[in-house]
Amino acid sequence: MSDSFIVRSRLGDYQVVFTDCFVREISNRVGDCFCLVDRNVMSLLAEELKPVLPQSRTLELEASEQAKTLESCIEVIRWLVDAGVRRNHTLLAIGGGVIQDVCGFVATILYRGIPWNFVPTTLLAQADSCIGSKTSINLGEFKNLVGSFYPPQRVLIDPRLLSTLPESEVKSGIGEILHYYLVDGNERAGWLRDNYGGVLGDPQLLLQDLKLSLSIKKAMIERDELDQGERRLFNYGHTFGHAIEAVTRYTVNHGQAVTVGMDLANFISREIGYLDGDTFESMSEVLRCNMPDFELPRTRLEEYLTALRRDKKNRDGQLGCILTRGPGAMELTYLSFDGLLPELIAKYFASRPGS
Repeated sequence: MSDSFIVRSRLGDYQVVFTDCFVREISNRVGDCFCLVDRNVMSLLAEELKPVLPQSRTLELEASEQAKTLESCIEVIRWLVDAGVRRNHTLLAIGGGVIQDVCGFVATILYRGIPWNFVPTTLLAQADSCIGSKTSINLGEFKNLVGSFYPPQRVLIDPRLLSTLPESEVKSGIGEILHYYLVDGNERAGWLRDNYGGVLGDPQLLLQDLKLSLSIKKAMIERDELDQGERRLFNYGHTFGHAIEAVTRYTVNHGQAVTVGMDLANFISREIGYLDGDTFESMSEVLRCNMPDFELPRTRLEEYLTALRRDKKNRDGQLGCILTRGPGAMELTYLSFDGLLPELIAKYFASRPGS
């Protein structure tokens, strides 16, 4: 993948550009922009950003799940309207996935849609969420229940920003990269496992993985942008991972929750005969490097199952999840909550170290 590429979209093609200085790239483009910026990013890069961003048209936001609510988005819209935003203006999001979701969702509904651009500042956003067109916010206990498909016009990826990330954010991004590798059946997963310690110390070593992850996603979303068919396979690990985020009140980061979710999906796949033991072990070995310190006591099993029952992909009282027959061989499966599912989940978490 080169230093720029186009993502084909029925909603409007958009450009993804790799740069070694995103501030320089945006400096000549902020004249018609209203900027939504992660407060932490603004603090880290204040000397670079404050001279460039228009103070009266820049809103700093806390990048928390609490920001991804209808109430918070309404507050953002009110601020934008009071600040003078019009349909010919562009929103500029600078931050990770939370800022992306808030900005993309607001851009979708404000004046029935205004343009927006995105500078992803986390590995998770750079390697995954910055393309795909999805904007999602939460509704109460339901994660990503409200949203739309509305891509940015332009995405600027600056790998230098990876050096500003805490280790937990790098681990979160690695979880999604591993997810794309296993869905695709890509052998690069083994390299990432073997070099895990090195990339935690120098996340810019992940540039090739970042680009490869995006190339895997790009091919899929250009075939099934609106998530009607094979793109659903990207939910591998996410159904079980989102429930882990919910029961831990998001103290386990997204990518590492997905890492556990993939391992659990693999375990269930083995138990019901989709996956042989050797393949399960080889996939588990890849995932083990990125596992969080997380246990689910049996006393919290029902809370976890309740979170799974809320998943928006469920159908007729059954859990809709992606299981596997091996790397590159994912399969949408529906499992009954009244069947083996609770027992298998309990068995998996009881078998985890420390449980």
